[in-house]
Amino acid sequence: MTEPILHIEGLDKTIGKKHILKNISLDVRQGEIIGLLGPNGSGKTTLIRIIVGLLKKNSGTITINGFQHDADFEKALESVGAIVENPEFYPYLTGWENLKHFANMHKNIKEDRLQEVIERVGLANAVHDKVKTYSLGMRQRLGIAQAILHRPKLLILDEPTNGLDPGGMKDFRNHLKELAELEGTSILFATHLLREVEDLCDRVIIIQKGEIKTEVVLRGAAEKEEKAVIDIQPADKAFEWLSEQQFAPEKNGGGITVTVSKKDIPALNRALVGQDFLVYSIMPYAESLEDEFMKVTTALQEEGETNV
Repeated sequence: MTEPILHIEGLDKTIGKKHILKNISLDVRQGEIIGLLGPNGSGKTTLIRIIVGLLKKNSGTITINGFQHDADFEKALESVGAIVENPEFYPYLTGWENLKHFANMHKNIKEDRLQEVIERVGLANAVHDKVKTYSLGMRQRLGIAQAILHRPKLLILDEPTNGLDPGGMKDFRNHLKELAELEGTSILFATHLLREVEDLCDRVIIIQKGEIKTEVVLRGAAEKEEKAVIDIQPADKAFEWLSEQQFAPEKNGGGITVTVSKKDIPALNRALVGQDFLVYSIMPYAESLEDEFMKVTTALQEEGETNV
């Protein structure tokens, strides 16, 4: 397996007496889109600011594209493009002039690369207009163009769709998918919007109170446990039998959810019928990201904690 583009291990951050981040460890691999999901105040923005060098960590390690954050900061950041909060531009310059100004800060960015990213983010018809005439969605597109000009291995975004209408949010997600697929860019973005990450991400890392609580794989079924929900009677006896057979049953409304791979469902069905149970259906069951998020929230409430 290739080395991750971003590797974070044991990262801690305190401000005064407040422990903002606690033992954060995560990896982002090439071409992955990873969502950092949590409520406002959970530590998402602090983590992103540390990665891009706007804040200092107290302990832990960060490696970007093989370079240690502490020892080779400039080389590590050469592989990063970022939009933290709203992208800022010179409003009286055109989109092209803003990008050209940014390109001059890097080595070997030629005009054909500028044209390529302008087309990639859908600004070809407006790039020679002054930025002060741009809508928020157009500014976000220009922000992505600026962030990917130097072909970063890692793109980091903090609440990237704030203020966008539904159409703008959809376009934005499509641009990110294209970046991951066509350029192999790894993307880490922070958000508090469940729908946003469910539509876009390969994996989601749920962060609460400065700690990573769980990770949810949304793409790549081979990496996930498979489940099925069974409509069966008598349900109580079936639940007991499934428990004895190590299917890890859980009650799910009027049905029973079990852990079983798709290829083993026919054998399970035969076994249930052989036990004289009435099997009305066995359907694949995919737990939503909302279900996972609510599990974490409920567990915190049971521990006497409250969301930030």
